[in-house]
Amino acid sequence: MLDHTEKLRFLGFIFKFVNCFGEVEEERNKAMSLKTEVDEDSKDLIYGVWSDDPSLQLESATKIRSILSQRDITCSSGIVIRSGVVPRLVQLLEKEDFPKLQYEAAWALTNIAADNPNVVVNNGAVPRLIELLASPKDYVCEQATWALSNVAGDSIFYRDLVLLSGVLMPLLRLLYKDTTVRIATWTLCNLCHGKPAPAFDQVKPALPALETLLHSDDDEVLKHACLALCHLSDGSEDGIQSVIEAGFVPKLVQILQHPSPVVLVPALRTIGTIIAGNNHQTQCVINCGALPIISNLLTGNYENNIKKLACWVISNITAGTTEQIHSVIDANLIPTLVNLAQNADFYLKKEAVWAILNVTLDGSHDQIKYMVKQSCIKPLCDILVCPDLRTILKCLDGLENILKAGEVEKNREDVNRYCELIEDAEGLEKIMKLQRHDNDEIYEKAFKILKTYWREEDDENNNLQGDDDMDFQL
Repeated sequence: MLDHTEKLRFLGFIFKFVNCFGEVEEERNKAMSLKTEVDEDSKDLIYGVWSDDPSLQLESATKIRSILSQRDITCSSGIVIRSGVVPRLVQLLEKEDFPKLQYEAAWALTNIAADNPNVVVNNGAVPRLIELLASPKDYVCEQATWALSNVAGDSIFYRDLVLLSGVLMPLLRLLYKDTTVRIATWTLCNLCHGKPAPAFDQVKPALPALETLLHSDDDEVLKHACLALCHLSDGSEDGIQSVIEAGFVPKLVQILQHPSPVVLVPALRTIGTIIAGNNHQTQCVINCGALPIISNLLTGNYENNIKKLACWVISNITAGTTEQIHSVIDANLIPTLVNLAQNADFYLKKEAVWAILNVTLDGSHDQIKYMVKQSCIKPLCDILVCPDLRTILKCLDGLENILKAGEVEKNREDVNRYCELIEDAEGLEKIMKLQRHDNDEIYEKAFKILKTYWREEDDENNNLQGDDDMDFQL
């Protein structure tokens, strides 16, 4: 490790290279405070990188890497870039007879790529870093992989550039080595990340390796393998279908029982993206026994972020067919969802409400009747005061469907019992006040419901006082 004096020596010399750019006044002042002999030592550092002496090259590259690794050095990456040593660091990657030098050069480029991937790319480092993935030294492979991951993780442009440069096949070989599997899995995850997703043909060869990774005992490997599958499944039914056909779903469902949130959260996200596909794809997850496990996540001693994700997964199922809704009912999930919708914090409550709401929007008459018996009306009415316009609109739609079901169930006195339940839940008052909402669609929906089911109250609403305006918060 460099001590403080050595760092200042390096900075002092670097300013001989940045003076012509007239930049970074703060570092200039530091350099000017140094003595002449300090500058001379710093010259040796840079000249050593460009020398033909391998020992000097290694010493200088190591010190440059050390400077780049110091978090207390402001703009160290930019200073090194302006010194003009990056092209030389890229050249040093070719020193096959000196793997330690390759390692130090790759490490320096890794740090530069974290903030300035364009500099690494523009100096031609990507093809040479990919070549290092075949190095006989695992520590060199690992460092080159890290550098490539930093580049690919910066943007979809650089992700695609790294893929098109041929990284995938040499990277896959590293997934089967204990010493490199972690870094290689993380890099593969970065190569699958981003929207739009990469062309599926470019990453499809990774599916067999990912299947193997899902059986790993390493939580970090499992996490990034699940995230890679999540990225591949996100937003594309074709991607989801490929994941299903490759046989991942049973193992992903099993991983939902993993004790570590580090693994559980990405696995749950992946299951959620698959369920968000078409009805056949949703059914595939149900058939693999996911619902009882998700029920345990909702009732067990788990953090709210996990329960929120579980509610999101269920909401994607209740947005499906009546048969899929029935599967949720059979799994006895509705009472749990209603309890969360009434008693949880706002963000968890909102996700639970959506899982309930979708049944009232897409369920059969009998399923809506069941939801009413499970006390779903109160949480739907409570959420009408939330600030989210889409949630308010959909809740009004759900309550309207409940009222329609109530019309079919009218008793001998021609009374819609569900109207009374909404009144008891203070829903009528909230719907009346929504007629003064700024959003026209909400106003029109509230007006329609009142006119259809509460004609007398709708007339009385004209006499409401302005100081009764509701505070739109839970």
